[in-house]
Amino acid sequence: MGVSNVGDLLKDPGWRQVAADADGRRHDTHGLDYASLTPQPPKIICVGLNYRTHILESGSPIPKHPTLFAKFAPALVGAFDDIELSVAASQWDWEAELGLVIGSVAHRLDETEAASAIAGYTVVNDITARDWQMRTREWLQGKTFARTTPIGPHLVTVDEAGTTHGIRCSVNGELMQKADTGDLVFGPAALVSYISTILPLQPGDVIATGTPGGVGLSQTPPRFLSDGDEVITWIEGVGECRNTCRTP
Repeated sequence: MGVSNVGDLLKDPGWRQVAADADGRRHDTHGLDYASLTPQPPKIICVGLNYRTHILESGSPIPKHPTLFAKFAPALVGAFDDIELSVAASQWDWEAELGLVIGSVAHRLDETEAASAIAGYTVVNDITARDWQMRTREWLQGKTFARTTPIGPHLVTVDEAGTTHGIRCSVNGELMQKADTGDLVFGPAALVSYISTILPLQPGDVIATGTPGGVGLSQTPPRFLSDGDEVITWIEGVGECRNTCRTP
């Protein structure tokens, strides 16, 4: 029997074999309208200030521990869906990120164990309302506006994806972010181990690992997204999200 989305597949402890044995209807991927990779993940945990380049441009010290905040499922959109820029905010910014998707229950794992709990990688853009993010010391309110966060289009398993990836974000064809995941302060296994010490991670949980330098807030003068802008988020060996910003 088939499943409706990747998140449902990962609930099956034998999902790897199920995927390997799959022999259902096949589609030409060109032109498909992808839903968000896992529409209702149990948790979406995001990491701030995790690329050295972004930390330096923000004027912050290198952190000793990961900076964590949450996002909620209504924020997610598909890899080619519109990004909705609410008129309540005016400083919409881009943040290309490598997304981790959890493939098995992870609780109090060391880094070696944590690595095996990662099902694979996907592409995320943590579109952020900076004016709302900076209203208080807590970031969540600027990070989880509805229908702002592209995720997908695919889950690429760890064995297929490799360990280090180029990451890019362009806006209207202009390259804004260019980095390598080797610049991460806390890598995938370290993040899963750290977070799993706090609470159990479940299959389908998403971890957005942070963004490199080049965000709009750090431009001189700052640059922000507006209606009609096209944002392309690309991660080497993982995939690409291509989204148009719309003011509803």
